[in-house]
Amino acid sequence: MKQSKFPPGWDESRVREVLAHYESQTEDEAVAEDEAAAENSSLTLMEVPNELVPKVRALIARLAS
Repeated sequence: MKQSKFPPGWDESRVREVLAHYESQTEDEAVAEDEAAAENSSLTLMEVPNELVPKVRALIARLAS
């Protein structure tokens, strides 16, 4: 069986915790979380074509380090 690769700072336990959080959310809780993120003035939400996502992530990672 292939060993999963996780981003720096992540492990299987953290992934399971995140999955449990989102799988246990009600629809109302999920909507409230999305609305709160959209109202956060320190973040920008935008659509990115799927094929560009890896390049955008790499750019953000490069600029964040």
